[in-house]
This record gives sequence, structure tokens and C-alpha cells, in this order.
Amino acid sequence: MYQFRNDYSFGAHPKVLEAVLATNLEGLPGYGDDEYCAKAVSLIRDLCQAPEADVHFFIGGTAANLITIAGLLRPWEGVVCAQSGHINGHEAGAVEATGHKVIPVPVGPDGKLTPELVQAAIVPYQHSHMVQPGLLYISDATETGGIYTSAELEQLYNCAHSNNMFLFLDGARLGCALTAQGNDLTLPDLARFTDAFYIGGTKNGALMGEALVLQESVYVPGLFRLKKQRGGVLAKGWLLGAQFEALLTDGLYFQLARHANEMAQKLQQGLKDLGVSFFYESPTNQIFPIVPNLFLPILERHCAFEIWGPAEEPNHTVIRFVSSFATKPSEVDGLIQLFASHR
Repeated sequence: MYQFRNDYSFGAHPKVLEAVLATNLEGLPGYGDDEYCAKAVSLIRDLCQAPEADVHFFIGGTAANLITIAGLLRPWEGVVCAQSGHINGHEAGAVEATGHKVIPVPVGPDGKLTPELVQAAIVPYQHSHMVQPGLLYISDATETGGIYTSAELEQLYNCAHSNNMFLFLDGARLGCALTAQGNDLTLPDLARFTDAFYIGGTKNGALMGEALVLQESVYVPGLFRLKKQRGGVLAKGWLLGAQFEALLTDGLYFQLARHANEMAQKLQQGLKDLGVSFFYESPTNQIFPIVPNLFLPILERHCAFEIWGPAEEPNHTVIRFVSSFATKPSEVDGLIQLFASHR
């Protein structure tokens, strides 16, 4: 069975497991007050060229999203996001459960927001009887694998601030965004042109974990208490610190993401060569072929994947393949051959 369901179906990279195992019987302080978290924070600040940034570790992306948003917003404020954004479609109303309205904006196949789309979306919310847009949420990579350029991010940052909003970037797949062909963003760019972003570990070689980076000028009072209240604090916090220290030492994080991208791009090109069309030609580790419905039962017998939705072409479906740090070239070759044998 070829595994292309998602990028967190496998445990962790061996070096990450080794780092966790090395801590096993040390007897460390809890809740992130340990040397491994301290070292990981220092690494992140150095990589971001942001020595005063506030760094917090979370178990997963949903916790990072809802707690950051709840911490940054006042009770009457809402969050603007792409309609396809993770907080709008795949977090079971977690942000709304904090009391903050999600304001979804229709976007194109790449999943990206633009200042023009944001400006149009917030016009109806200027009346004092309406929820006030207080935060702009974006993802890099987006839910369909699109990536933001440095210029695009800076424009969104300026747009958000000109409308008295924070800019928060969901980095669950940040590694794949930063190593994708055509990317010109860096971690220091993210530290300059967002108010908050996180470095995703769960989908890039960690057992679990995300590292939130808050710009020096952004202060969230009582953030640890908010994390605790919302179930976002891991008692054995060193398990997160040790993983990020391993991932961010000697470029392992980017090496794993680059491999995932290369496997997805090899698969995408191989399918294109067979005449398969795509919902969106992603440069990252998620690709979205359009396949005949009659082919789906055959594919399901040989491959784990996700149904994305109906295609515009009758009797066709958009599906999603996702590669990871653990994807083997032989799996890509085998899946291409499966398509070729059923043309």
C-alpha cells in the first residue's frame, strides 16, 4: 500500500527519536522549564535573526492557532482568513469556541489571500454593531500547497497593520513552503513581516509539536496561563524542546522538507507526463490530481490518499496526494506505474 494520505502518518525522523530517547531518564523540570527547550528557543531566535522574539511550544497546530488567536484578540474582534484556511474548515470550530468570529474570504486554487481580497472582505464590518476584524490569518504553505513570496507577505503585513489587525501565519507546513521551488521567503523575513508565526514540526519529521514565534513588539499578557487553560501546555515539555533542537541543528528541518517536496514534484511531473490534469499545480508536498471516478476503486486498493472534492469535469474527482520525510522514490515510481497501467 502506497502511503500518500498525509505527512504525519509516520512517527518521526530517527535523529528526532534519538534526541527524545537521550532525555528519557534524565529527570527534567516540567512545562518547558528545561535546558532542551532553552536550547531550541535559542536556535529559533538565531535562525530568525530575532534575539528578543518570544517563543512558545505547542503540541499541535490547532492548539497553536486557537490559543494565539485568543491571546491576540479582544472579545469583540474576529479573524479574517481564506475560506480554505485550516481554522475555517478543519478545526471543529475551535476558534469560534474561544468567542471569536471567523470571517472567511473566497480565494483562488492557490489558497492565497491578497490585500485586495482582505480590503473587500472587511468593508461590511466597519459598523460598530459588527464584529471588528482584529487579525489576519494565512498559511504558508496554503491548504492547496500555494506559497507566499516575500513581496506578497510584506504587502499583507502592511495591509493588516493599516487596518489595525495582527498578521498571524500558520506554519504547519512551513518547511515545505520555505524549500519549495520559487520561494524567496526566509525565517528572518517571517520574523519581520508577521506579528506571529509558527514553525511546524508535526508534519515535518517530529512526533508532534509546533514552535510559535511572537515578534518582539507583540506582547500577549498571561499567554502561559492561557495555554494552560486551553490545554496547550505539555507537562513533559522537554519532549518538544528536544525534538526542535534536533530538527533545527545542521539544517535537518529543511533537509526533510526538501525531500518531501522533491518526492511530490516527481510524482506530479510523472502524472502530468501521463496526461493527468491537476486542480492546482502545487510546488510543495501536496498535489491535487483530477482522476476519473471509475479509477478511484482501483486506486484505493493500492494507495492511501484523500478525496478533496468533485472536479468541474463530470464524473471526475479531485484527490490529494501528500509526501513526507519518509516517502521513498520507489513508492513514487510505483504509483506512477499504477496510473500508467490504467490509462
